[in-house]
Amino acid sequence: MRTKLEIIFITIAFIFTLLLFTVIGSLFIIISPLDVIESFFTYEMLYAMQLTITTSLISATLVMLFAIPTAYSLSRYSFPLKTLAKSILAIPMALPEIVLGIAILMLFSPALLGEPLQKLGITIIFTTTGIVVAQFFVAIPYAIRILYSIFNYVNKRYEFVSRSLGYSEFETLKNVTFPLAKNGIFAAGIVTLARCIGTFAAVLFVAGGTYLKTETLSIALYLNLSFGNINMAITAGIILVLISFVAIVILEKYAKETYM
Repeated sequence: MRTKLEIIFITIAFIFTLLLFTVIGSLFIIISPLDVIESFFTYEMLYAMQLTITTSLISATLVMLFAIPTAYSLSRYSFPLKTLAKSILAIPMALPEIVLGIAILMLFSPALLGEPLQKLGITIIFTTTGIVVAQFFVAIPYAIRILYSIFNYVNKRYEFVSRSLGYSEFETLKNVTFPLAKNGIFAAGIVTLARCIGTFAAVLFVAGGTYLKTETLSIALYLNLSFGNINMAITAGIILVLISFVAIVILEKYAKETYM
């Protein structure tokens, strides 16, 4: 027998879920499936998808390479200014993405790092490289936060036992910690990839959002909406929603397995 409080809370959860489903589902009923398919196979949409997937895979890989040791350090080691470091690494999650985009733009402008990098043949602003940079800075705090929780969940006793048996710290990390955290690491990678794919404001400011040059899916949605091409804009939105849904399903599956 359910209590009154339980019924009230479940009802609120159900209503909010239905409301959110209605909001997201509206994308799928505005235009016909034939219009979605037609827009999906246009050169612009295929280019945007290819560019988004390529840059996001590169960005997510770089994020994970830096986030894993960073999160492990925060979880396992004590060092000066650790609390400050955790706070700074979390700041981008609280900032509007547009602010982060402006900050990255200023950092790689000719007044700061732009000119020295150009002398080395590296151009960040208004290039596809800028897309990767923007995605990297937007996604890495989320990856660090998830991985930090994952490593905290792994019982340190297993690592102590491994070290007491004569295994080095690296061997313990490779043979004990990582296997225990592998599902969580995989889930963090999927969320990171989805976050990179959905990055908009930072990419717009850093890479410029140029048609068929730095046009990712989120930029394609923005450009086509600006031009009044509703079918293309909604199709881009549907693709992003489906990617997010797949990422959440994978996260729920592997996070559940990790914490069971």
